[in-house]
Amino acid sequence: MACDYQDRMIGDTPAPSPLHALEGHGLVKTFGDFRAVDGIDIAVPAGSIYGVLGPNGAGKTTLLRTLLGIIDPDEGHRTLLGDPAPLRQARSVGYLPEERGLYPSMKAADAIAFMGALRGLPLRLGRERARALLTDHGMGASIDQPIRQLSKGMAQTVQLFGTIVHEPRLIVLDEPFSGLDAINQGKLETLIRDQARRGVTILFSTHVIAHAERLCERIAIVAGGRIRFEGSVGEARDRLRPQVRLRTRASDGPWRRVLPAETLAEDGAWHFDMPDEGIEPLLRALLDGQAGIESLSIERPGLHDAFVSIAGAAAARQMEEKAEETAA
Repeated sequence: MACDYQDRMIGDTPAPSPLHALEGHGLVKTFGDFRAVDGIDIAVPAGSIYGVLGPNGAGKTTLLRTLLGIIDPDEGHRTLLGDPAPLRQARSVGYLPEERGLYPSMKAADAIAFMGALRGLPLRLGRERARALLTDHGMGASIDQPIRQLSKGMAQTVQLFGTIVHEPRLIVLDEPFSGLDAINQGKLETLIRDQARRGVTILFSTHVIAHAERLCERIAIVAGGRIRFEGSVGEARDRLRPQVRLRTRASDGPWRRVLPAETLAEDGAWHFDMPDEGIEPLLRALLDGQAGIESLSIERPGLHDAFVSIAGAAAARQMEEKAEETAA
């Protein structure tokens, strides 16, 4: 099903579909003395895959729930699919919270249909779509199995299918990869891409940077209740210079003076940031100085490196520890 936004009618003239599936301006949410969301502005383009990255306690879940209308902000305003009252659009949203929960005695297909019914999907149609989803994703044998008999990964997949069975225009996933093994993580990435190709907007939070790097068109890096960076993955990586790795036959000589001052010698190679003037002047100096170039590689920094530079090494370590904990 093509998930184009339905026009909202004003008289006989349809209002234009929103450019952003979700928007928040000046959002603030406090719990006692704790400021979980601290003046956030965010705009999620319609039809995009958008990731919110940050460690535990950064404010990711509170931000998602505020945008969806599950909780109200203390300050600021938000729109969901162009509507300033997000809950009016609840049937157009699929939301997978971080806290998973299914009735253990319910059969897999019935659980999916039940979740769809909560969003207005007729049960009979929900059961038909549930059987198709399970069959198409290699889980046909689980259609009539109780949830308690499924593996953890399969149960999480069932809950994910329940999130999309009513064919929402917007899918919001809070830490969707937690607890999934590598195979099921790959299947989830494929499903996210499939939904995006159909025009659905995907917003997900994660503490696993690699997922965001592979999937997202835009990201927001959140720390301390604030957005520290917002933009494309490429823009985040471009904040850092490419890294040069050089091996030379000669270990010393006048050519050493042309290497940048911060050059490090590790594992028999020279490591340094790409010079402001580019690599060509350095190459000419190395050749003229008979350094004997054995190899030279230029590596663009990854999103992990960009995250460290934006949010700090401590936040990156916390995310890595959480990823290891949930994978165990």
